[in-house]
Amino acid sequence: MAATPPGAKKRKLDYMVDQNAFDEFMKACSRKGFAPQVIIEQAMRKFTQNGQI
Repeated sequence: MAATPPGAKKRKLDYMVDQNAFDEFMKACSRKGFAPQVIIEQAMRKFTQNGQI
């Protein structure tokens, strides 16, 4: 029997964000049909791959 690879683990992040910036981000995501967590995950990957963090 072959072992199945584990799924992606998720981590909850607690952070402080300006309410207006958060609202605008959520509106933009919903207008474009994107899930906010996916956008944040992609940004995190981009910054870590480019060595900016």
